[in-house]
Amino acid sequence: MAVVEALVQAGLTVAEITMTVPNAIDAIASVEKRFGGEVLVGAGTVTDAETVRRAVDAGAEFIVSPCLVPEVIDAARRAEVAVLPGALTPTEVFQAFRLGGDMVKVFPAQSVGGAAYLRALRGPFPDIPFVPTGGVTLDNVREMFDAGAAAVGVGSELVSKDALARRDYAAIGKLAGQFLAAARKARER
Repeated sequence: MAVVEALVQAGLTVAEITMTVPNAIDAIASVEKRFGGEVLVGAGTVTDAETVRRAVDAGAEFIVSPCLVPEVIDAARRAEVAVLPGALTPTEVFQAFRLGGDMVKVFPAQSVGGAAYLRALRGPFPDIPFVPTGGVTLDNVREMFDAGAAAVGVGSELVSKDALARRDYAAIGKLAGQFLAAARKARER
């Protein structure tokens, strides 16, 4: 909850709570109860339909998967929440969108070429909204938007294990503000 509060204070109003977080479903419910209407809360690292159901029941407004799982897309569509299936190859990207993904999470983006890879995907798929994740940093966020990203996903580069261990929520909030400013500036171009 302290992390989400730091993000909100920095002006970031979208939070994804991954299923790798202990008691993630309870955390989603707590965020929805505390910040409902103020924060768009989603569930990440979702790999099965049952978790989609539980997350949506807890208040998740979007679902993110690290890979292409058709049952996750179907369950999210049935629940009428946005879904961002993970994909990497052109075949996976095409399938993720064709099966009903609202946006396609390109993961792990930086490991396979970052902005250059995203730019290469834009060629055959100019109408698919991409959300690169995995290695998005303050140094490359502009490149991601310049390459055609609709949005970016930032995980450990924003909420580091070190900052969490120190309970340094002010540092997380400061970094969130920097990411938000960088993304806004990049999108203005």
